[in-house]
Amino acid sequence: MKRPFPQLIELPAAPVNGNPVSGLTSIHAARRRGPYGSAKYRGNCGGYLIKDLITYFRARRVLDPMTGSGTCRDVCRELGVPCTSMDVRYGQDAADPHLYEALPPVDFVWLHPPYYRQIVYNDDPKCLSNAPTLDAFLDRMQLVLRNCRSVLNRHGKIAVLIGGYSHHGRYMPLPHLLVERARREGLWLACTEIIRLQYGNTSSTKTYRSSFIPGLHDQCLVFERTTR
Repeated sequence: MKRPFPQLIELPAAPVNGNPVSGLTSIHAARRRGPYGSAKYRGNCGGYLIKDLITYFRARRVLDPMTGSGTCRDVCRELGVPCTSMDVRYGQDAADPHLYEALPPVDFVWLHPPYYRQIVYNDDPKCLSNAPTLDAFLDRMQLVLRNCRSVLNRHGKIAVLIGGYSHHGRYMPLPHLLVERARREGLWLACTEIIRLQYGNTSSTKTYRSSFIPGLHDQCLVFERTTR
């Protein structure tokens, strides 16, 4: 017997503190994407989490090396924050260190990479969604983190939105694996993981014969330098 999910989720009460962004907790449940980016770009996220993080960390210059449909760029435009956007579709490989040589220091980096091969976006071998193995994906993500760290201000932050999924019957815990790769690059979690509830997934409208526990979230990991 199927148990219906409640229409509304009541989040636990959060302690009162000096957080300048009302409602920013370890669970982010924005039902709408806002006027940012394009919902037609598959796998894209809404802009409210990005907006909350930029505001919370008081970022004055942002880097978005995987711009996709431009969600982060649109958020920064609304906030009046300079944003450098790049994407492999325009020949800009986020794993290439030369791409960062002329960039000014930034306060905040937003990374929303492909979730390994969950969605294959193109046939470009430089695209992370075409990584032939999990290790190859993690190796390139580690290079991206290294490059982003190279232009990060002393107190800057790197936020990575990523989720796990099942690949050929084996679950890929990408957020957990990425934390270890970040540690190798001198990066450590700056705050709690933020669970972003996913609304409007294409898989949510499908019916499957197999039995599994559906994933309804991804994670935002915010890193900072281990040494300043």
